[in-house]
Amino acid sequence: MRSPPLSWDSKKGSRLSAALFLFCIGKLTTIAVILWSGMVRYRVLPSSIATALLCALLLVFSAQAVSAQPGEHSQTRPVPPAAVPAPFSVNASSQSAASSVEFIGADQMKESDKLLAADAESSIAEHARLSYFDLTQGRWSYQQIACRALPNHLFLQYTRNSGTGDVTVFSASVPRNNQGRVRIIPILRRGYSLFSPAPINALTISAFNHIRNEEPAANSASWLGTALCYAALAGRQPKLPSPPDEGSGTKPVVAVTPTMEVSQRGSEVIRFADENAAAKPMEWSMTFTRKGRLIKATHAPAPVISGRPVPQATGDAKTWTVPGAAASQP
Repeated sequence: MRSPPLSWDSKKGSRLSAALFLFCIGKLTTIAVILWSGMVRYRVLPSSIATALLCALLLVFSAQAVSAQPGEHSQTRPVPPAAVPAPFSVNASSQSAASSVEFIGADQMKESDKLLAADAESSIAEHARLSYFDLTQGRWSYQQIACRALPNHLFLQYTRNSGTGDVTVFSASVPRNNQGRVRIIPILRRGYSLFSPAPINALTISAFNHIRNEEPAANSASWLGTALCYAALAGRQPKLPSPPDEGSGTKPVVAVTPTMEVSQRGSEVIRFADENAAAKPMEWSMTFTRKGRLIKATHAPAPVISGRPVPQATGDAKTWTVPGAAASQP
């Protein structure tokens, strides 16, 4: 790799030139005084002549170096423009309306959603069988995942509870208006994940990307609502932490707020905390490309902040007796 050319520091060059100038002026003044006084008539010491010539050369060199442009060999790079957020917008109006997920029991669903679920029952059973879920065995129930960020789909979560440690769960996606196809997202089979945990499973990410492709771009503009939908389809019931109030006392507070980071390359990273997790609050992180494809999803225990009450000052002054002070008094 070719090294960049050496550049002259204008400040250092100015200081060096001034020092050389003063040194040479002193030498030339000494020679002039010797010649004028007649101490060495018509004879100048060879060392003095050599010093004068050297000063002249150094002054020429320093003048050329200082006169050189300081940015002559510098390399400049234009500052790239700020990345425009994509695929999600930071417009507040598109966030508040869709930044929530609700779970609705089968008997509380709208009539139109009940009819759509009934029409898709055979298709759901067929696709579930391909993922090793048999709806003909055991007692199954389902509830609706109302996801406002993806309104072009009906989401259902099927559960078969055969006792402690024997729970089977999967999510089903049914497109509205026949714009897409039924998809199955495995979560648990008899208490165990089929492959890796559903939140970080490649099958979950792939199914979610297909679902988003079947949605109009304007429908899935809410970044927080989209992230909550993913967590719900992966088997969670996400709930954002409530702001702490004055009466919370020493109750731990989740130190994560919903954020979206936009990188210079255009990718977007969404983070939020779920306080509805079974053991402890969990922090979710999802990375999307500019084209809206989810490429990575993680979840880990969220950091919390624990408070400690500060004792209230009473205002009473405290005094201590110094040992030996009484004996020293006259």
